[in-house]
Amino acid sequence: MTNLVCKSLDVSIAGKCIVSGLDLDLAPGQFWGLLGPNGIGKTTLLKCMAGLTTPDAGKIVLGRRAIDKLPRRAIARLLGMLQQHTAYVFDSSVLETALTGRHPHLGHWQREGIKDRQKALEAIREVDLEGFESRSVTGLSGGEARRLAFASLIVQEPRILLLDEPTNHLDMKHQIHIMDRVEQQVRETRRSALTALHDVNLAARYCSHILMLFGNGVWQAGTADELLNQDQLEKLYECPVEPVQTSTGWRFLPGD
Repeated sequence: MTNLVCKSLDVSIAGKCIVSGLDLDLAPGQFWGLLGPNGIGKTTLLKCMAGLTTPDAGKIVLGRRAIDKLPRRAIARLLGMLQQHTAYVFDSSVLETALTGRHPHLGHWQREGIKDRQKALEAIREVDLEGFESRSVTGLSGGEARRLAFASLIVQEPRILLLDEPTNHLDMKHQIHIMDRVEQQVRETRRSALTALHDVNLAARYCSHILMLFGNGVWQAGTADELLNQDQLEKLYECPVEPVQTSTGWRFLPGD
């Protein structure tokens, strides 16, 4: 089992404090939602937790080692990140792009084998891109490109998923499909996920745990049952919130 742990983490960007003293343990079987207003620093925090940037203080531990002591290939075998924006500028096929997810598992100069290709084809089918295998990625719509990026992450098979607005550019059907797939990975194969979301109701439907960013380094973490309520959400977003009871739990609408 692989955990991603933040220990007394301080993160800032351009002099703006994102989190101060963050202690967080992403454990197998947990599906975390990362919530906060626009521009609060969710993307900055995710990049730091992925080892792409250096924190101001504290450390991040992946498995049993500090993430800044691990080579990128070793990190990529355990941790995968879906970036906020997906743009393909170099001509490549959908299948070739999905296969890049296997690169952390291949040796130097080793080419993808039959099993790697099978994993890529299966992931392409899972995101409703079957029949697109030979198409150029430069001709994909925003939603199609987003789904392909998620397929590449599936092919990578990391134990920890860091997802920056995975439902960006997706219609309702594909939003649910992607979130169902992440939940399945977390529940059935004991992975862990941390997902930045703007839709509070997706967090309410899927997430077991919540990390809230309030600004000026202030944060709060806990179970979804503890944090997804009217008082907390009004404090977080600084606007009225109306809770609504549904057959699958509480959902939240903008209030008057």
